[in-house]
Amino acid sequence: MNSNASEVLEFVRENDVKFIRLSFCDIFGLHKNISIMADELQSAFDNGVSFDAYAIRGFNDVTESDLFLFPDPSTFSVLPWRPGPGIVARLFCNIKKPDGASFKNDSRYLLKQVAERAQDMGYACKIGAECEFYLFKTNEDGEPTSVAYDKGGYLDIAPLDRGEDIRREICLTLEEMGIKPEASHHEQGPGQNEIDFRFNGALACADNFQAFKAAVKAIASRNGLFASFMPKPILDAPGSGMHVNISLERNGHNIFRDVGSGSSPDTESFIAGILAKTAEITLFLNPIANSYERFGKFEAPKYISWSHQNRSQLIRIPAAVGARGRMELRSPDPSQNPYLAFALIIAAGLHGIENGLALQPAVDADLYTAGEGVTGPLAALPDSLEMAIRLAEGSSFVKSVVGADLLSRYMTVKKAEAADYAAAGDKYRFNMDRYFGTV
Repeated sequence: MNSNASEVLEFVRENDVKFIRLSFCDIFGLHKNISIMADELQSAFDNGVSFDAYAIRGFNDVTESDLFLFPDPSTFSVLPWRPGPGIVARLFCNIKKPDGASFKNDSRYLLKQVAERAQDMGYACKIGAECEFYLFKTNEDGEPTSVAYDKGGYLDIAPLDRGEDIRREICLTLEEMGIKPEASHHEQGPGQNEIDFRFNGALACADNFQAFKAAVKAIASRNGLFASFMPKPILDAPGSGMHVNISLERNGHNIFRDVGSGSSPDTESFIAGILAKTAEITLFLNPIANSYERFGKFEAPKYISWSHQNRSQLIRIPAAVGARGRMELRSPDPSQNPYLAFALIIAAGLHGIENGLALQPAVDADLYTAGEGVTGPLAALPDSLEMAIRLAEGSSFVKSVVGADLLSRYMTVKKAEAADYAAAGDKYRFNMDRYFGTV
């Protein structure tokens, strides 16, 4: 619902909306909200709603604990799984300081800044997400178990695929919320599903991803199931990725076409920039220890390379033409903060354009079976959270995008997490205890 504040207020009055959830996330992407009564919404638009920033990971310390949520009216949506009487709606928020200045550790604000920078360079960046997740059974107390909901495989149908009704409910719910799913299907793993989004602006796509995760979890719970976005919840099954499809528009035309032919140098430099910076930004695309269990297995990438159509590559150029021409970055997973991830990916591409980086030759080989002669010269993605931390901490590029303060706060938490993982005797148990019920 792309509305202004007065239109939102009118809709709330006329449609028995009683509760408004003001949503945001911490720097790690964990969804947060404050619920206000509908008659407080005008004040929220005008004055914001205060909250304790000291209680949010990665925000302010106790000496500067007041921040304010200002709802973005263009993000207004009714939550279909919370029907009337007393309808519940949601707005994503901009975070501001008491003096009205934008809070610089608000990752949504950071993505806005990068998208505006792209616009100043003459580009509109469009992103479409392909998100995988698992459905697990719950026990008699409603707590999640590690038993997958079904034993289906890639593109299976019922009865092997038991998730088709859940996916249908999710897709219909997303449509009611103004989010356009393009396709849904059973994925390779038992109980694994995928739903793909239509292309949108970077900020809208990040908002939609946060809304999608909330909807999936709510609808799964309503059906007596647990939805997990953990990158690798089953050791001997495929991990869950969040493939990021990106295109660039200039003067209203998609310039992502004929990649590799030399006919679109800006597009190729954009890809080259992402390839050059992926290792440094992997901490934000794959932010938890469990993320690194996924790489190099079941079509998840391991090396920093690109090719046409080839799903063993980090960047794949799908067989699509015209308006659907794009690149697909295959390393990210759904445990990410999408605002930080998208900001860094786009900024990396812009770095490539600004510096005229040349796109390295395509690697037209199956990297899962290729020998040392092919893979030896290729740089690899970080193979652990610890390595990803080292690369991000030493990156002037990362610091220039997210800021020194946010990077420092992010590192403090991630270093402690990596130390806990290193000290754990049973890594699988650590992953399940730390991430399974929360990601």
